[in-house]
Amino acid sequence: MNTRMKRRLIVVTGIIIVVLVIILAVVGGGNAAKSVTVADLDQGNYVNQRVQVSGNVVNDSYHIDGNVLTFDIQDPDDIAATPITVSYDSGVSATFGNGVTAICTGKIDGSGVLQCSELVTKCPSKYESSTDALTVSKLLDYGDSVVGKTVKVTGTISGTIQNGTVSGARFTLVDGDDASKHVEVYYDGAMPDGATQEGASVVLTGDLGENESFNATDVALKG
Repeated sequence: MNTRMKRRLIVVTGIIIVVLVIILAVVGGGNAAKSVTVADLDQGNYVNQRVQVSGNVVNDSYHIDGNVLTFDIQDPDDIAATPITVSYDSGVSATFGNGVTAICTGKIDGSGVLQCSELVTKCPSKYESSTDALTVSKLLDYGDSVVGKTVKVTGTISGTIQNGTVSGARFTLVDGDDASKHVEVYYDGAMPDGATQEGASVVLTGDLGENESFNATDVALKG
């Protein structure tokens, strides 16, 4: 290959690279989401724009219609801001529940609803000592004498962990020394990081129900 051909090849290659960079910039720019707050969206200036917003799920605001989950998120740094409604039609992780931090990406429709295409839930890890907690076996031994009374119980999570939108039990807690002793746990709050897998050791606060289920008000990793 002579010098002229080499120069021509270099020029052509350079042009192709420049064109590819421009195309990627345009495509990437078109799909990029603008980071905003719930308070920003409260101003109504982002209709039909792709945005990413983070907020805390408002307690008991979620409901499911078919495969569509709708819920409200509020600005943790501006409680005066009006919560925004989010609509999401894909699967939800086991961490989803009341108070969980939801990072939502999508477009605001004409009604002010965020039509979410990407949903990430994030919970801080919470640890608690099990020193004053009952074992599952001990809890069941106490039976009716502790029904309706606030207690702490420790054990390991068994089986599948449901997300906070379910109407039934969230997960099963088994005794660490005797797997035949277990309780079904009802909990609609945010699960801490690390507590959404089978075998996780946790400490629960709540009360024993009359049917030997446990109504948890808090879930923490065993410290």
